[in-house]
Amino acid sequence: MNKEYLNVIVADHDEGNLVCFKDILKDLKIEVKIQMFWSGTELMGYLKNKNNIIPEVLFMAYNLAEKNAVECLEEIKSDERFNNMVNVFYSDHFSDLEMDEIFVKGANVCLKRPDEYKAFKKVLTEVITVNWQYHTSGMNKDNFIMKVG
Repeated sequence: MNKEYLNVIVADHDEGNLVCFKDILKDLKIEVKIQMFWSGTELMGYLKNKNNIIPEVLFMAYNLAEKNAVECLEEIKSDERFNNMVNVFYSDHFSDLEMDEIFVKGANVCLKRPDEYKAFKKVLTEVITVNWQYHTSGMNKDNFIMKVG
């Protein structure tokens, strides 16, 4: 069955970032159903509930509150229910070492968040578009890695 939309989760303790994501994602040509969480603890509580929908794409702020994003990713990667979920880490800046660690732990996308809204909209649209192509074509997401920004 092929859906006409993507389920997306954004986890970030910064309300400004959440509003920005929401504004950008609602304007895309691809329909997106979005859920937002304020902390890693809240996110993992949702994901661990077997009755909840597993998103196709998960955006996590690198500096996530309560439980950091790397800890969340380790938990996610240990559960095969999440094998088809694309994990996107984002931050205003990453060191090369941080990026390497994120990819080694199993993230699919590392996104340096631009300061300008227009630039952020462009990179976010690119990430969603590529994910949509994987989603609709049935391509193998196991080999999907992307650096943006």
